[in-house]
Amino acid sequence: MGFELTSIHFVYVGFIAAILVFMLFRLDTTFISLAGIFFVSLCATHSLSASVIGVFNSLIYACTELLPTIFIICFIVSMSELLTKTGVNETMMTPVSKMIKGPVLAYWITGILMFIISSFFWPSPAVALIGAVLLPAALKAGLSPMATAAAMNLFGHGFALSGDFVIQAAPKLTGDAAGVPVTEVMKASIPLVAIMGIVTTMTAFLMFEKARKRQNISPFANKSSESMKKEAEWRLSQPLKKLLAILIPMFFLSDIALMLMLDLQGDEATALVGGTAVFVLILIHFIVHKHQCLEKITEYFTHGFQFGFKVFSPVIPIAAFFYLGDAGFEKVLTADIPGFSNRIVHDLGLSFAHSVPLSKEIAAIALTFAGAVTGLDGSGFSGISLAGSAARMFAEAVDGNPAVLTALGQISAIWVGGGTLVPWALIPVAAICKVDPFELARINFIPVAIGLTVTAITAIFLL
Repeated sequence: MGFELTSIHFVYVGFIAAILVFMLFRLDTTFISLAGIFFVSLCATHSLSASVIGVFNSLIYACTELLPTIFIICFIVSMSELLTKTGVNETMMTPVSKMIKGPVLAYWITGILMFIISSFFWPSPAVALIGAVLLPAALKAGLSPMATAAAMNLFGHGFALSGDFVIQAAPKLTGDAAGVPVTEVMKASIPLVAIMGIVTTMTAFLMFEKARKRQNISPFANKSSESMKKEAEWRLSQPLKKLLAILIPMFFLSDIALMLMLDLQGDEATALVGGTAVFVLILIHFIVHKHQCLEKITEYFTHGFQFGFKVFSPVIPIAAFFYLGDAGFEKVLTADIPGFSNRIVHDLGLSFAHSVPLSKEIAAIALTFAGAVTGLDGSGFSGISLAGSAARMFAEAVDGNPAVLTALGQISAIWVGGGTLVPWALIPVAAICKVDPFELARINFIPVAIGLTVTAITAIFLL
């Protein structure tokens, strides 16, 4: 393998297990995450002072990685607060509300639109666009914030991102690592992505329906609907509200046009949406406050940043721990360990791939598991090259189709790490919908687990 598992790897795995247990019992994960950072640092540096420094630096690193996401959430919340107070939100969502008749239709429309936008621009800007325009209409139709978050999450960060058929970054990474042409990976992934997406989103929907029939109440029901009915603090004239309700969606639709014309993707596309939210906030603020415009703008930014950092504060420690298992290790710690790759999760995945006895059935199961492990850092993309390498090795060992195994590893890594099961990757959706990311991860677990099981079984027949 070119490396050996060390005490660092075993301590890291032990704390992963502990964190999962804490999550299972709905316990606060901050302490166990910080303890994990400290003891992994101690194993790596053999220095008490360096380990204490490592705890602080890991938190700084996590904040740095999460900061763009924190900022766009802050700006969207700031803008939404002003739009709600002025009544523009209600006017803006009226045409959409006419199309969304009831919570069931709201679930599928929200999810399908999220899938379409995410396919072209990836989920991060899609979350901001859906959150700014469609979320209020979904809530008004009776879809709960949690059900809305689940629909956006499963269709966007799972279904659309795991295939990545338009931008093709994911199949390029896995295909290159596996030595398989991108076109073959994409062709092999079509049935697997479709099965995974349909099974998962349908399972989630059926779970909601079962709960509704059992409790005789709709789990889609918006429990915070009263907040949607509050009186606008400032009354704008109806013609002005209608004008703004037309202009604001046009601004965000212009973002989509610019993304296409300028080939903006990922972080650049997210930044465009975030900047548009700031622009809209400033525009509406000047219209509303007029003579006090220079005195009030800070209040909205303060509101947004208070919300953003309040939501992220419990997530940063656990994200810091998992970042330490990948690129964060060499950024946070300066330990020079002979033979150590500075990629704990990478080493664990590769070790697992080399140690299991192989058949087509075991290869599919093992690659699904390996992909899921590499996704634990919350990126989804950081480990898919490893999944591609493992797929090539497994395919040679069992004389199977490397493209199928490559697609399976890609799907597993992205569904887990791209933003459906890892709480800190769920933050954009959770923050926009104002739900607990840990609770959202627990709700997503059963549908995603069932989807991965069915997809792995399908892959076995396709090998």
